[in-house]
Amino acid sequence: TTKKQWYQRRVRGEVKQVKILGVIAMIDEGETDWKLVCIDRNDPMADSLSDIQDVEAKMPGILEATRDWFRIYKVPTGKPMNEFAYKGEWKNRDFANNVINETHGYWNALMSGQSAKINCTNTTVTSSKSNISVDEASGVLGSQPEKAGDGPPVAASTQDHCFVSRTVPEKVCH
Repeated sequence: TTKKQWYQRRVRGEVKQVKILGVIAMIDEGETDWKLVCIDRNDPMADSLSDIQDVEAKMPGILEATRDWFRIYKVPTGKPMNEFAYKGEWKNRDFANNVINETHGYWNALMSGQSAKINCTNTTVTSSKSNISVDEASGVLGSQPEKAGDGPPVAASTQDHCFVSRTVPEKVCH
């Protein structure tokens, strides 16, 4: 028998062409943290997934499990459960694309110097008013004081594993 592979681990920093399927608005410590759902355009399932409702139809339960994970993943570190805007509903591809376009507009404003009080010094966005050379960046880094120690110790409790078993439907948990 052949096991259907629907998930492939990616390398940090890897750039992939993806198809946007939807989004959920997680509230993390009082700030909106958009979580996009997408699929690699080369994935064998890409042709059968066009919008968020297709994900639930083809992979029942994966969106619910994903929302659960985002809700609780910081609890072992002593932080509260995350909440969600829009009653925790996954929004469709069109909504997600609007979020992407809006946040890209904010990024463009930031890089062009139209956003005040944020230091945007960088070596990679050549069109940015805050772009500096690698040599200049090395000078800035070299002028910083030496690091003092290793920082605070990591609490042993953050190394514990947690297991969560849903015993009631999510609608009861709201």
